Amino acid sequence: MPTSAAPADAAQAVRPEAIEAVRQISADKPVVVFALEWCEFCWSVRKMLAAAGIAYDCIELDGPAWQKDNKGTEMRAALRQITGSSTIPQIFVDGEHIGGATETFDAFNDGSLQDRLAILGLPCGQMSNVNAYSFLPKWVHPR
Repeated sequence: MPTSAAPADAAQAVRPEAIEAVRQISADKPVVVFALEWCEFCWSVRKMLAAAGIAYDCIELDGPAWQKDNKGTEMRAALRQITGSSTIPQIFVDGEHIGGATETFDAFNDGSLQDRLAILGLPCGQMSNVNAYSFLPKWVHPR
């Protein structure tokens, strides 16, 4: 009887170097978004951060800089191991994992993201009446 094969990325062993790279990148920058160039949820997070005046670094895991030697795929596997989530984007503030798009929007809406940034002395524009979920693609059902 044939057995179903596990997805290739699920069976992939995560190299310690990839885990260290994710940890180093997220610790070296105040706000880091691990994203995919083509992902609408990544676009939504970037739009919200930009509208709020929050400076961030974006690691495009499918971009040319990360395609060489399969680094982007390794980084994704490392992110999955570190965060426990396979979704992209994944956002870090001061080396601490905030979550994906939903968790980041929730943190913005409840003010905890702005509080974290203020503790770090990072500017954040005033958008008190804006629901972060309004940055999601229009095809996504309202939350």
